[in-house]
Amino acid sequence: MLGQGFVSAAAIAASILFVLSLGGLSNQEKAKRAVWYGIVGMAVAVLFTAFGPGIGNYWLMIPMIVIGSVIGWKVAKQVAMTEMPQLVAALHSFVGLAAVFVAWNADLERRRVLAAQALDTAHQEFSAFAALVATKAPDELTFLQLEVVFAIFIGAVTFTGSVVAFGKLAGKVDGKPHKLPGGHLLNAGAAAVCLLLAVLYLNGAGFWTLLLLAALSFFIGWHLIMGIGGADMPVVVSMLNSYSGWAAAAIGFTLSNDLLIVTGALVGSSGAILSYIMCKAMNRNFVSVILGGFGGTQGPAAEIEGEQVAIDAAGVASTLNNADSVVIVPGYGMAVAQAQNAVSELVRKLRSAGKEVRFAIHPVAGRLPGHMNVLLAEARVPYDIVLEMDEINDDFPKTDVVIVIGSNDIVNSAAQDDPNSPIAGMPVLEVWKSSVVFVCKRGQGTGYSGIENPLFYKENTRMFYGDARESIDSLLSLID
Repeated sequence: MLGQGFVSAAAIAASILFVLSLGGLSNQEKAKRAVWYGIVGMAVAVLFTAFGPGIGNYWLMIPMIVIGSVIGWKVAKQVAMTEMPQLVAALHSFVGLAAVFVAWNADLERRRVLAAQALDTAHQEFSAFAALVATKAPDELTFLQLEVVFAIFIGAVTFTGSVVAFGKLAGKVDGKPHKLPGGHLLNAGAAAVCLLLAVLYLNGAGFWTLLLLAALSFFIGWHLIMGIGGADMPVVVSMLNSYSGWAAAAIGFTLSNDLLIVTGALVGSSGAILSYIMCKAMNRNFVSVILGGFGGTQGPAAEIEGEQVAIDAAGVASTLNNADSVVIVPGYGMAVAQAQNAVSELVRKLRSAGKEVRFAIHPVAGRLPGHMNVLLAEARVPYDIVLEMDEINDDFPKTDVVIVIGSNDIVNSAAQDDPNSPIAGMPVLEVWKSSVVFVCKRGQGTGYSGIENPLFYKENTRMFYGDARESIDSLLSLID
């Protein structure tokens, strides 16, 4: 068994590794190394915590760690990149549920220690968390109770909210907003009752208050996320990521675990910052996303005139052969079709022919920030030709050809032209300003958010229908 000094040193080392991991993930060239920092940091954290002072029951702990590790490995190996957003949502739910269980257990241990002290058996030996509780003064025990309440509320909201987000992203739950009669008043009422239960608990009420608090918090998480449309799910996943971090930090305070406090704060703050960045990229107010999301009635949408004009592979290839500059806009459709390698080969052939080829990435392309960047890196697309929206938007008027692969909202001109559109004001890639736009998509549907796109009807737009990978493959032999 390791001493407290070793455990504290390991916590500092793991915290540094987590900070390095987050910092490295901001750069594509350093991302792989950053992931290893995180893996090593977590291994150090688990190992030194498991063998710290006062820890026992290894006959149960070690098999659980092994079983959990095997399940995690198998799930991660089987999940495709297109399913990564829902996997992240599912993992958030585990953190939330763990916070609830740990908080319940912390209060049971508090009650056990207080009962022993009341019976004048305080001389008895306590171990692990109970030993820590036995040393706390009354005011410290009050803070412990506050931490328990916070962990249960945030953890329960995170759990059911993440389950619903997983369902919507996986297509197992309808992506449209759904609320029970009473809407926001139900959430507000449940939150008020949670506050009342917390007051009762702090004033000596029984364990039943924490059970009811968790039940109401489960309801709030479920009803809150059910009321948010599928188009806002990337923001919701990021928000729930933040929630899971704060729940972990609360448990860190409860257990006096410095590593959990640091890690939870890192996750909570980074998730909050990411949510802010995404809301800004979508011209969304964070509070309005949480209270409503896309799909609210804005007024009658502008009527779209014209028709979608189809084009075949020969027509697309002919235009590409005559073009000098090409911009490719990838979206979720590219991920679904697993077309990134075909796109990479197309880029190689076009660049070999002396053409300027770049990628335009919207901050919320796909269903998770960085989704498209990961796919392109996986296909070995050079980092220097992958540009963010702000870096490339001004170049579209000087671009000969834009190829849009499976995107809808991020190239939707209604965001600028129609004040009644659900995405009115959202910053988008202004692809329609280029000479020609080819839209590669399966059919004439409106996409995940269900919002019609006037871009598809513009005079300089041609629809290149079909599976994205097959469509791009059909171009390769036709490029000079």
